[in-house]
Amino acid sequence: MPKRHNWQLNREMEYPYDAPPPAKQVAYVFDINKCIDCQTCTIACKTGWTSGKGEESIFWNNVETKPYGGYPMAWDMKLLERRGPAKWKGKVLKTDTIFEGNHLLDPPDGHLPDTMDYSALNLGEDDVSKTVGQGEHFEDAHPMWMFYLARICNHCDNPACLAACPRQAIYKRDEDGIVLIDQERCRGYQECVKACPYKKTFFNMISRTSEKCIGCFPRIEQGKVSLCVESCIGKIRTHGYLTARGEPREDNLLDYIVKIRKLALPLYPQFGTGPNVYYIPPIHVPDGFLEQLFGPGVEAAKTLYRQLADDKKLLGALLLFGSTDLIIEKFKVEGDEVIGWDGKGEEVSRVPFTEPHYVRDHHDKRYDVYRHNTT
Repeated sequence: MPKRHNWQLNREMEYPYDAPPPAKQVAYVFDINKCIDCQTCTIACKTGWTSGKGEESIFWNNVETKPYGGYPMAWDMKLLERRGPAKWKGKVLKTDTIFEGNHLLDPPDGHLPDTMDYSALNLGEDDVSKTVGQGEHFEDAHPMWMFYLARICNHCDNPACLAACPRQAIYKRDEDGIVLIDQERCRGYQECVKACPYKKTFFNMISRTSEKCIGCFPRIEQGKVSLCVESCIGKIRTHGYLTARGEPREDNLLDYIVKIRKLALPLYPQFGTGPNVYYIPPIHVPDGFLEQLFGPGVEAAKTLYRQLADDKKLLGALLLFGSTDLIIEKFKVEGDEVIGWDGKGEEVSRVPFTEPHYVRDHHDKRYDVYRHNTT
């Protein structure tokens, strides 16, 4: 089986196809610390893309509560229980990925969810890690915890869905790395559903074909961010491109956050797919749990996040989240502002580090009226 270098695992790994990387790779960064589970992203995606017949249980975007939630049910636990915990030596993965240990013609290691696994979208929502006893309350570090995990298709470097498809109906676009399903070639064998470790490929029981997140490519081709990114009221998301050929750039927003500073981490990198949705880990959750989700960089990422007030460039990069509906491909901190430019070099965002505020006098002499605080 061909070998490909996986930078998230810091080693070569087996993968059925050997192909050059795309010209640039679409990627997302989600700040879990800011997510409030409002599901605005879910509704934006649902109404925009999956409101048709047979799509009632199809959610390209969903937000679930960890440690107990998941859609479809136990999408990750079923695979983890069979494969066992990931083992790292420093930053190098020592256990096999879902592609390794198989024959060249074997599909990636996976499981096919049952129909009822799709019956409860928000199972486990707001459930904390352990029972809260009578009279208990939070003091300093929380003994009980939970967090919200927003999930979309990862548009992986090594897509398991693509590797498993017997019809070669799934392909990765060279221009931006988005992974798509050719609906005319698909015959609904559901091998992609079984193989995807994130269960972000779905089967439409009416059309009898598989469907998945298309990365909002009609918007991307116009230089706009995805619907889920634009609609996020908590501004936890940003959307752009990673440098796929060559060294990461300091002035590239995604390169800087993900590859240079390593503040945001991939979800379950041990599966070997090279996911391109990156998460800033929640600082209140125990490292042991997070390391199984995001790999060995959790402690360093949490330290970086806690020190953001003294790290102006990294803080500036995060201030650009949700500041524009256009994709930022270059950024720079100038004085007390951070500026973002699109792929054409046009300025699309300028955010001050301190928002201006104005305090008006209680008595307005001009109109001879008094202002009252009614909030």
